[in-house]
Amino acid sequence: MSLTPFPQHGSSDSLALPAGDRAQITASGVSITRGGRRVLDAVDLTVSPRSRLAIVGENGRGKTTLLHLLVGTLAPDEGTVRGAGSIGVAEQELDVAPGTTVGDLIGEAVAPSHAALRALEHATESLSSNAAGADDAYADALEQAVRLDAWDADRRVDAALEALDACTDRERDLATLSVGQRYRVRLACLLGAEHDFLLLDEPTNHLDANGLDFLTRRIREHRGGVVVVSHDRALLADTCEEFLDLDPSRDRQPRRYGGGYAGWQEGRRAERERWEQEHADQQLEHARLATAAQSARDRLQTGWRPPKGTGKHQRQSRAPGVVQAVARAQGALEAHRVAVPAPPLAFSFPTLNPGRGVLLRADDVTVENRLTRPVTLDLSAGDRLLVTGPNGAGKSTLLAALAGRLEPTTGSVRTGNGARVVLVAQETEVDDASRTAGEVFEQHIGRLSSSGILSGRDTASLGFLGLLPGGSVGTRVRDLSQGQRRRLDLALRLAERPDVLILDEPTNHLSIPLVDELTEALGATRAAVVVATHDRRLLSDLEEWPRLEIGAT
Repeated sequence: MSLTPFPQHGSSDSLALPAGDRAQITASGVSITRGGRRVLDAVDLTVSPRSRLAIVGENGRGKTTLLHLLVGTLAPDEGTVRGAGSIGVAEQELDVAPGTTVGDLIGEAVAPSHAALRALEHATESLSSNAAGADDAYADALEQAVRLDAWDADRRVDAALEALDACTDRERDLATLSVGQRYRVRLACLLGAEHDFLLLDEPTNHLDANGLDFLTRRIREHRGGVVVVSHDRALLADTCEEFLDLDPSRDRQPRRYGGGYAGWQEGRRAERERWEQEHADQQLEHARLATAAQSARDRLQTGWRPPKGTGKHQRQSRAPGVVQAVARAQGALEAHRVAVPAPPLAFSFPTLNPGRGVLLRADDVTVENRLTRPVTLDLSAGDRLLVTGPNGAGKSTLLAALAGRLEPTTGSVRTGNGARVVLVAQETEVDDASRTAGEVFEQHIGRLSSSGILSGRDTASLGFLGLLPGGSVGTRVRDLSQGQRRRLDLALRLAERPDVLILDEPTNHLSIPLVDELTEALGATRAAVVVATHDRRLLSDLEEWPRLEIGAT
């Protein structure tokens, strides 16, 4: 059987045939510029049928763009992408044509298997009638049906629909489903089909615990290659063996790490340490050369004007050597360049010093139709609380009531010793998106200072917190990515120097390295901390925290 190349840019991949062990995707020197910014630069990448590859990096680093290049729906400005085999893609968004039904998606997913079975049936008939070339045709048809495991295609899709809690009504119009429901139907169809490659962009969106378990298991069992773009640390740790990190590096090139999630974390840490050391060494050498050049210029001045009484001949014989020394020192300084760029800012959690005694107390708090079971708790400096429960149980409602943003229907919430209680909500809360991130932060600090909430010594700069790089500080909020807006919102809340810090799904839209840094900081701060999350890795990291189960009987 011949290998089938991936479709041309912009075309459908539905006709690409499986290639089994001979399937491959190769990107060579791929570069692309979007919106005037170089998103990917000279990227080399090979994906084989055995690949379990994660593409990671901050928001805006080109992860989704690289997926589109690998699939062939986007053409690179430079370089080439070549491939053979079939490919299935789960993008973050699903465009639905008017009138498209659940059955249409299912039919598209199983169509190659049904076609393979029809071809096998036809080849079997030809073989029975001793038609010319029937042996080869039968062998090809059988090979194709086996590669697709075509006999089991419908059952696999049905099982995936059930496992992901997706709609099974074939007649249901997709437009009538929620975004999450449509996504689960599409993902079920993708996982039920047999592609040489699965390319998954944030596949854990809209999945509950059972769905996440099924997705993890299905990726592990997949017979072909898998490429995953995700911020879900548990999924990456459970399924991926290699990591392509698109974040900035010493030479501005992506880094590829083996050894699974732990290998990536250790490799990234070691790379960062080397980067910081090389940059520091070059800075020190540049400073040494600058000092040497200045010293030589000082010697030139004193050498040309020696003390009174020095003879003319002595001055003339000394001057050329001093001039040459200045030229050498200046030349060395000009020849030296700090070739290693400055490393990105590191997250710096502010020092919080809450007062003594009870900082926050809630007594028999309920909110009508949203938090029906009374909650009583108190928090002092250094206390930790992990709030868990299913969607709709009232976790966010409780957090809003604790932060004073929602009046309880029954019970009360009180703060003690003038404690500052701050909530980092699930969604960003910047009012005027037309201002730059820097302007928003400075005006926020100004309001806190003028109202007496903060003194001058308590204020922190946006740069000190290390949450937004310099280029983003001058960017209007409406032009920031979701992850960048989330970082700004976190900076605004931390700038208030909370005594009680409440975080609702704090890992949403944040990069993996920042989540790790934030998790460590939350464990170390003296402030009282309350966290509500569904993030499986964060739940594991915080498993020793006291837990409040909302919705439990």
